[in-house]
Amino acid sequence: MSTFGEDLIQSLNEALAHARGESPAITHAPVTPREVRKQAKLTQAQMAPLMGMSLSGYRKWEQGVRQVSGPAATLLRVIQKEPEAVRRALLPS
Repeated sequence: MSTFGEDLIQSLNEALAHARGESPAITHAPVTPREVRKQAKLTQAQMAPLMGMSLSGYRKWEQGVRQVSGPAATLLRVIQKEPEAVRRALLPS
């Protein structure tokens, strides 16, 4: 069986265990890009490169045209807690 098939079976088994009450689901509170950006005192033009995206793509998040999910939501949470660390790691010095 392929790695994808094995991963899919494992994911389904985890979902079943959760549905049976045998294991907790991992959930994260929603993150709002605009709030994170304002808290970090950044403009949209400064925030977009930190997220690794275009300014227009970032604006679509703030306008609600696109939804934030997965790794992008995680990066927003890191920016929310440690904006300077993200700047040091991702922007040229």
